[in-house]
Amino acid sequence: MATTTEEAAGHAADAVHPMLPGTDAHGSAVGMPQLVFETFPNQIFWLLVTLVVIYLVLSRIALPRIGGVLAERAGTISNDLATAEELKLKAKEAEATYTRALADAKTEAGKIVAAAKAEIQADLDVATAHADAEIAAKTAESEGRIGEIRAGALEAVNTVARDTAAEIVAAFGGRADAGAIDAAVAERIKG
Repeated sequence: MATTTEEAAGHAADAVHPMLPGTDAHGSAVGMPQLVFETFPNQIFWLLVTLVVIYLVLSRIALPRIGGVLAERAGTISNDLATAEELKLKAKEAEATYTRALADAKTEAGKIVAAAKAEIQADLDVATAHADAEIAAKTAESEGRIGEIRAGALEAVNTVARDTAAEIVAAFGGRADAGAIDAAVAERIKG
């Protein structure tokens, strides 16, 4: 009875699980299933379906997104290059403006220095003329005083010489008149 039950179970299993391609009668695999010629049409069908799906996914979804990203990057790069070129031109303009402003400032500084020098020279000339006038006035005043002192000194020398001559003549016992002493002193002073 056991054999009939096992055989019946085996036939029932065969009915439920028919023999798969690439397997032997006991269900053991014979070689690689991809190389079993009985399944080639099925494999080719699914290969074509998979390739069509991959093509559709790539052409409709992935490649447009990649193209959009590449176009966006190209646009960003070209915008950045244009902006960089514009900034370069602005920098050159700013440098030219700075150079002009610096040259103008140097010219203006030179004018200010020249004007200050001229003003200082004019003030110096006025001060020099004032000092020369003061010096000339003081020199004239000093010469006048020296002239007075000389005149006073000459007069004092004449007086002292007359008095001394009169005293000397009197000391020797003589008597000289004032006119003779004045004439002798005047002659001696003249040289």
